[in-house]
Amino acid sequence: MKAIVWHAVGDIRLEDVTEPKIEYPSDAVVRITGSAICGTDLHFVRGTVPGMRPGTILGHEGVGVIEELGPQVRNFFEGDRVVIASTIGCGRCVHCRAGHYAQCDVANPRGRDAGTALYGGPESTGPFDGLQAEYARVPYAHTNLVPIPPGVTDEQALMVSDIFPTGWFGARLAGVGGGDVVCVLGAGPVGQLAALSARIQGAGRVLIVDGLPDRLETARMQNAETIDFNTEDPVAVVRELTGGVGADRVIEAVGVDAQRPVGGPAAQLLDDRTAAEFEHEREQVAPHAHLHGRQWMPGDAPGQALRWAVEMVDKAGTIGIIGDYPPQYTHFPLGRAMNRNLTVQAGNCDHRRYMPGLLSRIASGGADPTTVITQQEDMPTAIEAYEAFDRHEPGWTKVVLEIAG
Repeated sequence: MKAIVWHAVGDIRLEDVTEPKIEYPSDAVVRITGSAICGTDLHFVRGTVPGMRPGTILGHEGVGVIEELGPQVRNFFEGDRVVIASTIGCGRCVHCRAGHYAQCDVANPRGRDAGTALYGGPESTGPFDGLQAEYARVPYAHTNLVPIPPGVTDEQALMVSDIFPTGWFGARLAGVGGGDVVCVLGAGPVGQLAALSARIQGAGRVLIVDGLPDRLETARMQNAETIDFNTEDPVAVVRELTGGVGADRVIEAVGVDAQRPVGGPAAQLLDDRTAAEFEHEREQVAPHAHLHGRQWMPGDAPGQALRWAVEMVDKAGTIGIIGDYPPQYTHFPLGRAMNRNLTVQAGNCDHRRYMPGLLSRIASGGADPTTVITQQEDMPTAIEAYEAFDRHEPGWTKVVLEIAG
């Protein structure tokens, strides 16, 4: 079968690999009909989230049709249309039963304290082969597969595999409530769906910050007020728009590949000391990254979004962090956060907890997450799609891969 395979930092290939098989009684094999490229995948290719094992199939977003079931999977049938939860839980341990599937004690074969189990991720996450392939093995299938309701398209369901639940989770972490002013940092697909989620969860006003005009234009479809950090100082603008107070809640949806502003007042505020700190952070998180050319370049300001979040939220406000940061990232403006009485929550999304409810909302017409999709490609052009997405070319905000009919 065809699959997108990670070989080294900056080296991914479309290759023929062996089809997966049932390995445990609770497994399923799914014929993947659609997958997607996520910003998290770029972290792995750029080296800003290290520890990848050569030969790992990439991808953690997928929808498809069940081809084969292990004997312990009682709640599905072969031929069912399903969406796959990006993070893997066993469904039986104390954390899964409490809804904290990303902290499952069992799914990660490296042990209960190894962290979240994830498709297509580094060795610390399993590793499990990913979903950018024609077929995939799904462990603990009774938990990690969710049926697609009638009337929900593959494209809509695919957004529920990862990015819609992650945006919803970000709004939950930030504690969004009725009438809140919410600022979302990052107008990528997760940030845009975080803006949509904040609105559904009761926000009275949603602001969104990014530096790419096409993403900001798409974000307006979520009825968000946009702020371009390359022409404005986002902290100053948020304070101005809120009468000097700041946002009640901030959702950080950028992560370790944050970019410095290249113009405007925000760029002028960056001094030599801050630039040196950012460079030190980048060396710490991505020691093997490619730092020349336009392809697979890590972000040049890993801590920028965190700093802005702490500065633009109101005193005693709340920050929810859903942008990716690897375990070796140790920089956070803790002193500033403490002295402003901020509440900060961060985590990997418990996708399985939110997927059924979001699918029901889509089926009833209460939300359509496909507004973030900007490109649809097939497998033969997948590497070129990765490259365009990595370069932030206009119109490449969310890329869906059509894998099988």
